[in-house]
Amino acid sequence: MRTRRSVRRPAPALAALLLAAALALTGCSAGDDASGGSNSAADRGADGKGVSGEAAPGGSSGAKATAPPKLAASHIIRTASLTVQVKDVPKALEQVRAGTENAGGYVGDETTTRDAEGHERTRVVLRVPVEKYDEVLAGLEGTGKLLDRSAKAEDVTDQVVDVESRITTQRASVARIRELMDRATKLSDVVTLEGELSTRQADLESLLARQKSLKDRTSLATITLSLSETPVKKAAKDDDPGFVDALAGGWSAFVTMLRWLAVAFGAVLPFAAVAALIVLLWLRVVRPRLPRRPAPTATAPGPLPTARPAPEATQPRTPGERD
Repeated sequence: MRTRRSVRRPAPALAALLLAAALALTGCSAGDDASGGSNSAADRGADGKGVSGEAAPGGSSGAKATAPPKLAASHIIRTASLTVQVKDVPKALEQVRAGTENAGGYVGDETTTRDAEGHERTRVVLRVPVEKYDEVLAGLEGTGKLLDRSAKAEDVTDQVVDVESRITTQRASVARIRELMDRATKLSDVVTLEGELSTRQADLESLLARQKSLKDRTSLATITLSLSETPVKKAAKDDDPGFVDALAGGWSAFVTMLRWLAVAFGAVLPFAAVAALIVLLWLRVVRPRLPRRPAPTATAPGPLPTARPAPEATQPRTPGERD
């Protein structure tokens, strides 16, 4: 019995010793992992910078550097207008075309005129990629003498995002209508769904066209260039008006007055024609058919009363006067 007791006693002590050794080993491995993680972080930040290449705050090598947030892509419509005076318009125009095509753009509308003295003036519309906008604009300014320049930038990011969202919703709506049409069994339901599908597809096509237009206007900048061999505006040699100026002004006023009189006559003419027609109908048709009133009979004048002689005034007779 004593031998049994002596054999069983070391078992709990041995178990406790093994448990303590396991705990010690676990703590050591955890410490090694922590130190390894710290060392790896230190290795990543040994040069004082984080993952993103920026310095860690406070110079701590273990702090994790957060990457900067990505900015949303902006959609901007860029337009510009230039007026440049050159010595030779055709030569300058060829140079402008070459520069635009080399930048990946193209020449749109083009208008060329010639004045009385034989000087050419050309107006062209250029479409160039947005990333080449500043470069092309600087090259155009160096073509000759810059007389006028205006530029405009319009941010349409909200419109682009709104159109894209509505397109997504409209496409889902069209897909639902198609599913309902596949499940419909009644002819009336099919007809109703076809009408609804046509309406939603038309709305979707309109949104897609608007999206395409916005994409074209934001991806390609528009530059309107005017090339002239003479200044667009010449200073007046004499500010005081002369006889010819007064005659031209008077003639212009006279022509304007005649034009307004013609306009007024044209406006009154329909009413005058209707009034003349009414008067003609009255005189030729209505008036002859009206009953005429009998003319009043004239009474013969009676005999005029005879005038009585005025009584002679009695005067006293003088002696010797006869009756």
